[in-house]
Amino acid sequence: MKISQQGLDFLKDYETLSLQPYSDKIGLKSAPIKVWSEAATIGYGHLILKDEWYKYKNGITIKQAEDLLRIDLVDFEKTINSAVKKQLKQNEYDALVILAFNIGVSSFSKSSLLKLLNGQAGSNYPTLELAWKAFNKDNGKVSNGLINRRASEWNIFSKNIYKRI
Repeated sequence: MKISQQGLDFLKDYETLSLQPYSDKIGLKSAPIKVWSEAATIGYGHLILKDEWYKYKNGITIKQAEDLLRIDLVDFEKTINSAVKKQLKQNEYDALVILAFNIGVSSFSKSSLLKLLNGQAGSNYPTLELAWKAFNKDNGKVSNGLINRRASEWNIFSKNIYKRI
């Protein structure tokens, strides 16, 4: 499976476009950065590797940002396609890709959510919804933005509703 256009549009809306590099630790409202850091980000949440800095330090176009997002999504799509053992509907798949894009492949692959999806033992949560919504912290602190994002993703997964909360 691949993410649908509806899923892609939802993700783009949440990730917010930046055509100039910025520090993801500070956020988009900060001034563009001129020197690489481990939090250097561009486009729709693309983390700039040190050896990529020369390509992105002066900014990118909207087309380049969209191409970069599609390239970045390949690993997340592969992860969902290989790690989830049950048959998924398109909306469920989209929601899982969007979640994994935000929390990372490693966190998703080790999650109680994945265990519950696959019917495996060892989950820390009684329901899939609670496991999903547990990814609500930024730097160890509960984030209202992440609470809303998880609720929006859950609505995609469980109700096929692609709308921000």
